[in-house]
Amino acid sequence: MASASLTPPALIGRSAELAVLDGHFGTARARGAGLMLTGEAGVGKTALLDAAALRTSEAGFRVLRISGCPFQRGVGFSALNQLLHPLAEEIPALPARQAATLQAVRGHSEEQPAELLGIANAVQALLTRTAAGTGPIALLVDDVAWVDRPSATVLGTLARSPHTGPIALLGASRTGDESFLSNIGIPEYEVRPLDDVSANELVADRFPAMAARVRRRLVAEARGNPLALLELPVPLNDLQQTERGALPAVLPLTERLKGIFSTRVAALPAATRTLLLLAVLEGSGELHMLQRALGAPDGLAGLSPAERAGLVQVDGVTGRLEFRHPLTRSAVLDLSTSEERRSAHRALAAELPEGSEHRARHLADAAVGLDDHVAALLHEVAYSTLRRGDAVGAITTLLRASELSGTGTAKARRLAEAACLGANITGDLRNVRALLDNAGHADPSGVDSLAAATAAASQLLNGEGDVDTAHRLLIGAIDTHGWPEDGETVEDIFREALNTLLMVCFYGGRPELWHSFEDVVKRRRPPASRRLLPLILGTFGDPAYGALPWLDRLDRLVLGLHQQADPVRVFGVALSASYVDRLPGCRSALRRVVDDGRDGGAVALAIQAQFLLGNDACASGQWDELLEITEEGLRWCETYDYRLTASTGHFQRGLVAAARGDDTTARGIADRLVSWGNPRGLGALRVYAGHIRALSALGGGDFDTAHRLLRALVTPGEVPRFMPHALWLLLDFTEAAVHTDHHEEVAVHVAAVRRTDIPSLSPRLAMLTDAAEAMASPDTIDHDLFEAAIATPGAERWPFDWARICLAYGERLRRAKAGGAARVHLEAALGTFERLGAAPWSARAADELRASGIPVKPVGPRASDGRDRPALLTPQERAAAQLAATGLTNKQIAARLFLSPRTVAAHLRSVFRKLNVTSRGGLRDALTGPLP
Repeated sequence: MASASLTPPALIGRSAELAVLDGHFGTARARGAGLMLTGEAGVGKTALLDAAALRTSEAGFRVLRISGCPFQRGVGFSALNQLLHPLAEEIPALPARQAATLQAVRGHSEEQPAELLGIANAVQALLTRTAAGTGPIALLVDDVAWVDRPSATVLGTLARSPHTGPIALLGASRTGDESFLSNIGIPEYEVRPLDDVSANELVADRFPAMAARVRRRLVAEARGNPLALLELPVPLNDLQQTERGALPAVLPLTERLKGIFSTRVAALPAATRTLLLLAVLEGSGELHMLQRALGAPDGLAGLSPAERAGLVQVDGVTGRLEFRHPLTRSAVLDLSTSEERRSAHRALAAELPEGSEHRARHLADAAVGLDDHVAALLHEVAYSTLRRGDAVGAITTLLRASELSGTGTAKARRLAEAACLGANITGDLRNVRALLDNAGHADPSGVDSLAAATAAASQLLNGEGDVDTAHRLLIGAIDTHGWPEDGETVEDIFREALNTLLMVCFYGGRPELWHSFEDVVKRRRPPASRRLLPLILGTFGDPAYGALPWLDRLDRLVLGLHQQADPVRVFGVALSASYVDRLPGCRSALRRVVDDGRDGGAVALAIQAQFLLGNDACASGQWDELLEITEEGLRWCETYDYRLTASTGHFQRGLVAAARGDDTTARGIADRLVSWGNPRGLGALRVYAGHIRALSALGGGDFDTAHRLLRALVTPGEVPRFMPHALWLLLDFTEAAVHTDHHEEVAVHVAAVRRTDIPSLSPRLAMLTDAAEAMASPDTIDHDLFEAAIATPGAERWPFDWARICLAYGERLRRAKAGGAARVHLEAALGTFERLGAAPWSARAADELRASGIPVKPVGPRASDGRDRPALLTPQERAAAQLAATGLTNKQIAARLFLSPRTVAAHLRSVFRKLNVTSRGGLRDALTGPLP
């Protein structure tokens, strides 16, 4: 059978099942065939029958449907009459005896129906005659286990008959239910739950406004059951669906789901239901805990009925009680009374030690009305949850603590703290105003707290970009409240206050803002456990002057980042690494933060992590990956209203557009950054825009424009404090100044860079400084400096910078008539630019090659024949290897390539390692490219 052209729009994730059905009905065209769909309740068997009806009808089948019904199971032939009714006009054309038999079955005759075999023969004759006149028949039977016994016997006889014509029977029944198709040799196909991707797609399609983390929670609870996926959202209100209200610990069931999951639970003995309720609320499934809570040595005997009913099982390895489906837990909870639940929580709390987090949570759930003691316990629990990396759980706990708080002051404090953590960590910026308003209603003085000031400042900064107001709020609140003692829960609020102030200073981009941050850190020296802030100030805020003393500690922190669970600390370390070129070591930890955001965790931090990964991808030449990373990050910014944070993602995309020659995109991004940032005093956005425009001008050879733009950002001979972005402008400024005959500006600027010891911060900065100094000389070529820059260990990690240095060196060599050496560097630059898609720079390199009379051949990896590993080599390494393979010495190769023998030796060591050869003799076989 040919597949139908359309799939019902609501049927998602069922392509494999539809293919099975198409094959089944295709077989039935030639000869009768039967198939039984089995699966758990709600898994989508009826939906597949509906799809089969549509597809077979479009393919020319006559569709007949029967649906079993529990209320008509005792009514003889009730199901068979559903089949006969649409064929009533065909019955009189049958032989008289068979027609009379079927009329008797329909109740249209006073005769008693014949024996079941005779009825089956009459039905088969009717179907065969109908098929001959109208085409093949698709007989679809839903809920076959509820078909009345006489009808079931007739249908079973039809299904077993080898003489059935083009009649395709398709039934559907719950797994384990006995039916007329059971044990008669009819093939069965189990309909499995949807996979996670399809489940997410189904919920997103039906509930598009639902927040991602709410959707993931529902998908996890439903375990791919389509009915559960579509019904679980129904009891949730709009606030819960959009993540502005807390979800219950156990999701409620709709009436339809209760009919599926509650029936067997309701049939259990009362003692068993009590035991299951304890198991639901306890959560871990530890049998000894359940037994103690029951207070009876033989209490676990009550499990037996639930095990026999297939609702629970005891894992043979762990010894823990497990529910076979998560929604059984919901059914147990739904069938319990509020007093039964509170009693169970009290029993569980009584078995847990003082100070236990689980004890505090059980006491909170058992509480009726206000309870300051339990609220204080939950307040502590919230921050221990936060330090484990679960910011969402921390906020939910704070909100519950606020509900239990007996005084307005305590309530306001906890609401403000929830707003603070939501704005800075979980991405709940939209809820900040409502939470702060509630805090103000509870206690007007509560809005003067540090948490409230931090939340309000985050909203002002990220939403409106109002750095000045945010700065005043934070400085005033910090001065008022002072630094907490080590170990206090509000220490975490101070951390968020200073993290927010850090972002205010960065985006404001003015030294006086940074001075205030520096002053706070100096005057209020943080506790040892939070000594990350001075490191961030030195390496991120003022790397030119403050990073060097912190690098050893930063390297240790980066090395241990894979063990760090707290996303706030991961972000802090990665932020410290960004301007001193340590981001590659942070990649895996940052990706964990992003994955946590995708799973509904710390979304605000996940956005920041995305853009830190974008910085790393920009420097490492992974520009296509950068575009993917920033696309997702910018979507999140739009969803959660992080307008200012989005500017970093826009800057990264603008920089790539400029490097690739997409001037329209680059110009548009730069213009938007300036138009939004300038009225708000956002100096960082002005620097972002200037960088994009200058790089675009450099690629196009408009050096006068580039120099003018960069002189607005860079003062020759001055390395300003608290302008970390200046480290990324050195090569651009050098190139613009050199091409406009401002060599003296480069010379004095490089001298200032060396005085601050910036080259010691990273190999990349050392490479750029050597190159800038080499380019500063107008009359001579400083081969040593150019070679040192090009041969920097690990230079391939920064391909765009490296290729620009090769281009600059090649330009000078060509003008000095050193054509052979120039070709090596120009081709190296051209190949790298082409790989990156940096079209303007490729054109510049190609023009230089043509000017020297060399035909331009695109340089890039060649197709591999299984031995072609030289694509791993840099162009200089390849050139050195090819010459070495001819028998030349290092000194001879150095003369040919205009390099030092030491540089040649370093290249060859790298070649041996990459090609897995141990001597020059192995190079000829390892290289597949043509020799010069």
